[in-house]
This record gives sequence, structure tokens and C-alpha cells, in this order.
Amino acid sequence: MLIDNKAITDTVQHYLDGARSGKGDDMRPAFHEQATIHGYVGPDAFFGPIEGLFAWNDENGAAVDVETHVTILDLVETVAVVRVEADNWTGHRFTDFFTMLKVDGAWKIMNKVFHLHAA
Repeated sequence: MLIDNKAITDTVQHYLDGARSGKGDDMRPAFHEQATIHGYVGPDAFFGPIEGLFAWNDENGAAVDVETHVTILDLVETVAVVRVEADNWTGHRFTDFFTMLKVDGAWKIMNKVFHLHAA
């Protein structure tokens, strides 16, 4: 289990590195190619393929001052649920929930569901 915990947090670190750099391609290794994203930005739905996150991150720019906290909520052999709190992501605060799957021995984020907190 400890090996999986490290592998999961290492995978999530790609996502966080991409937030800090403002480059979607830096996030890409964390996600399965068929991953999806769901949440709201104000009243607007942000649903679809994970490529939408990468494009948004490229447009949004580097979040060099983002503060994050990662919690593995549950882990059952090949499935994990992870919570990420991100504060000051270019002035925004997000709570993310990732469902992760161990695919061919590597942990990948399959789905991101997020909440954008009011300012």
C-alpha cells in the first residue's frame, strides 16, 4: 500500500506541476487519455474530455503561488479516490476529486470533478 500511496501522489504531482507552470502538457502524464472533467465555473458547466482542462490551463497561465494539499481518501487495490485542495490558483480556490485507476501498473486519473469556490 505504501508503494501505491507514493505512486498516486507522484501521479497527482504532474497535475500540480502543470498548475504551477501554466502548461497543460505538464499535467498530461497524470491523466488517462480517455479521462474526463466535470464542474461549474460560475453558472457555466465545464464538462467533457480532459483536453479541456489542458487548454484552460494553457490560457489561464502559471499559478506560481498556488498552495495545495493532497489527501488519498480511499485506496482499494487498483482504484483510488483523491482530494486536492488548491488555493490561489491564479486567484481561484478549487476542490478537486479524482478517481484513479491502476492501468498497466501505472496510476492514472480517470475523472476530475471540481468545485470552484466563490471569491
